[in-house]
Amino acid sequence: MRGYRPTDHSACRRLWAELTSEHHRFYPGAEPVPAAAPSAGGEAGGPAGPAEATSGAGFEEYLTRLDLSGMWVAQLADQGVVGFIGLILQGRAGAVDPVVVTAGHRGQGIGRALIAYVAEQARRRNLRELTISPALRNLEAIQRLQRAGFDAVATVTLALDLTDHNGRWRDGIDLHGVRFRY
Repeated sequence: MRGYRPTDHSACRRLWAELTSEHHRFYPGAEPVPAAAPSAGGEAGGPAGPAEATSGAGFEEYLTRLDLSGMWVAQLADQGVVGFIGLILQGRAGAVDPVVVTAGHRGQGIGRALIAYVAEQARRRNLRELTISPALRNLEAIQRLQRAGFDAVATVTLALDLTDHNGRWRDGIDLHGVRFRY
């Protein structure tokens, strides 16, 4: 792990495009991922094409966040930047946003190492908690995050779909005995 450098911009923008792609895979027809996107990852691509240029555009907005406390990258000597993570400050708490590992390198402990590094940064800053908000449909990410120590539910975000996207939301999750689509 090392701190983000301006020379990492294009690699991290591609990773942001993967994040956006993954979000669209879980939520077809959804709007592009906002700058405060839930953490996830997507499949690696080659040089940025028109679709990737658009889906990576949120990265520019992300870089201007006033609450962005730090960014770190995972770099492999022979392949360059394969992941990145950010720490957002929320008073005396922190939020991981995002954590992205390119698809070809998932399952190798890179994401876990990025999260452990940010957790140590949060401890050094005397933050009281560290949260992360994966997409609810990303069961693989939820399971990995739980194994990495994120075992308490801190908040729940509910949505009112004003566009009535048929098929966008699935039926089937109970929370305190109340049924929700997800």
